[in-house]
Amino acid sequence: MSTTITPAGQLVRGLTLVAAAAVIISNVIGTGVFLKARVMTCNVGTPGMVTTVWIVAGLLSLAGALTYAELGAMMPRAGGEVNYLGAAYGERWGFLYGWMQLLVGKTGSQAAVAVAFASALAGALGAEFGRPLLTIGAFELTPLQLIAVVLIAAVTLINLASVATSGRIATVLTGVKIALVVGVAVAAFTYIDGSWGNFGTTGAGGVCEGVSDGARLGIGGFAAAMLAALWGYDGWNNMALVAGEVKDPGRNIPRGLILGVGGVMLLYVFVNVAYFFAMSPAEIASVPKDGVVAIEVMRRVVGPLGVSVMAGGLMASSFGTLHSSMLSGARIPYRLAEDGLLPRRLALLTPTTRVPLWSVVAQGAWASVLALSGSFDALTDYVIFGSWIFYGLTISAVFVLRRTMPDAERPYRAWGYPVVPALFLLVTAFLLINTLITSPTQSFIGLGLIALGLPVYAVFDRRRRAVA
Repeated sequence: MSTTITPAGQLVRGLTLVAAAAVIISNVIGTGVFLKARVMTCNVGTPGMVTTVWIVAGLLSLAGALTYAELGAMMPRAGGEVNYLGAAYGERWGFLYGWMQLLVGKTGSQAAVAVAFASALAGALGAEFGRPLLTIGAFELTPLQLIAVVLIAAVTLINLASVATSGRIATVLTGVKIALVVGVAVAAFTYIDGSWGNFGTTGAGGVCEGVSDGARLGIGGFAAAMLAALWGYDGWNNMALVAGEVKDPGRNIPRGLILGVGGVMLLYVFVNVAYFFAMSPAEIASVPKDGVVAIEVMRRVVGPLGVSVMAGGLMASSFGTLHSSMLSGARIPYRLAEDGLLPRRLALLTPTTRVPLWSVVAQGAWASVLALSGSFDALTDYVIFGSWIFYGLTISAVFVLRRTMPDAERPYRAWGYPVVPALFLLVTAFLLINTLITSPTQSFIGLGLIALGLPVYAVFDRRRRAVA
């Protein structure tokens, strides 16, 4: 495949409103909505509180999306936060955000999703994929890891197609995800002899395997449940990364963000209400640590076949999440390379499909390394703290840019400004302080991983200045 270096402006705006919203929905709906009901029930105790947490987390994500919409419509370029942070606080901050996403944030989550796909495949086949095929010192190679790497390679190839084609694929996969979530909920309401009386009970008698006492009830429990729900919503900002390829960005970026996040919130609340109709809070809290509440619901609908049905659904959901994540994530190294802050080769666009060839390939290669290493879970835990720092900085960029760039064209202005973004910042501050108190080691390691980007930035900045 021949390549050529072309300016950022020659990325093809091939994503329609529906495709742009699909990038968000497909990326957000992964496994969280199927997994988190158990631990959240242990955290806050009652169906009403679990539902409330999902709504609050959804509104917080929507508040972020409403503010991101102004920035995305104002600067409709690939790379999202790299542009917004750079404009508001200086290029170094944009680079550090991109560095975090490349090192662990995006690629680590892609490795995790690929392994989740392999685990679901093992469940569907009734196979054991965790036994080592090869052991070298502390390193173990398992069939689970090999399947994950093959999947990453396949999705990497798919993302070398035109962005319009990738958008259509994302739309189809999003339809599958929505059908899965709605299907589980409808099955619970229709085929299980459930009870609305479950909403008047608590999870007090539940086993709550692996949930610490400090994360049960009270402020600590609510904060833990919020983090779980926000993980379930994570990815709502992904359309900003592909803003340079959205048709009519001044209209479709705001609409896509609002449609995507709002649609996900409605789906999440619907399916969680269905869980508690089908099972009591104590039953949900007693699901094993490695179990899946949605699978238990489907087991009650169709017996053992429900396990295979949900395993297939989780595979489809994981595939869709991986595809959308790799589609949007590859635009980060592309943007940094365009700005001279990564090797110029990463800015190469193919002449026919106009996609960043080497950025897509490099992202897939590093995600594969993380999948083989088996360390992605620990790494992604480390960057949660850093991720929310950058979310907060990005939202605060609206205040900064309103002051420093008052005459810039803004096709959309953040709804509820300044109250809505200010509320987002207050909640973000609460979550950061709580994480720093409850998980200081993870927080400081995450900050250390981000700080590793400073010497990298210095090297590329020096090289760029030398040739300027």
